[in-house]
Amino acid sequence: MIPIRDENPATLAPTVTVSLIAANLLLFLFEVSLGERLRPFLDQFGAIPARLLASDFSGGTGLPASLTVLSSMFLHGGLLHVGGNMLYLWIFGNNVEDAVGHLRYLFFYVICGVVAAYAHALTNPASTMPMIGASGAISGILGAYLVLFPRARVLTLVPFGLFVQLIRVPALFVLGFWFVLQLLFGVLSRGAPGGGVAWFAHVGGFLTGVILIRLLVRRDFRPQDRT
Repeated sequence: MIPIRDENPATLAPTVTVSLIAANLLLFLFEVSLGERLRPFLDQFGAIPARLLASDFSGGTGLPASLTVLSSMFLHGGLLHVGGNMLYLWIFGNNVEDAVGHLRYLFFYVICGVVAAYAHALTNPASTMPMIGASGAISGILGAYLVLFPRARVLTLVPFGLFVQLIRVPALFVLGFWFVLQLLFGVLSRGAPGGGVAWFAHVGGFLTGVILIRLLVRRDFRPQDRT
């Protein structure tokens, strides 16, 4: 299932969400311009589990490992990677920003991304592959959206055999199904060699969003949760 848009109006302008999307896209364009220098750049600014957990791995250069948790959240491995992440951020981020306010939303986004990075590191402690992408932080937004707007309708592209159809699906189903897939693929991929998708970063970010969101919601917020 691929979400296209939700039917859940917001009252605040999503300035932080738009700024995050712009920052991610600009940095992706910068990555494209690096050419052969891209891999050393990702080794330096990606979040490498072995460095985060202070293993014997000595790769990377000057940037402290703790700061790579932040820098990695704005880097992506390809057009589909950044495009998919920004699509989810655009669809679901504005309503979460509306619910908590701009500054708390930015704090929430960063915290979810940090927890996601360490969730990946703890489940892959010996990995020397840099983890990059905003999906850990965005997973937190998905978890928050599920808690706040479970009945909101999401226009979703759903495959039926050789055909696809646009249908309106409750967020509870769309995001619940997404989370189950992340958890399932994470369990199945444990011990697999090489890189790939940081499934447990998604799981960690999502659960952080579910737990944290109720503490940050504005007192005057009234969800316009449509059925």
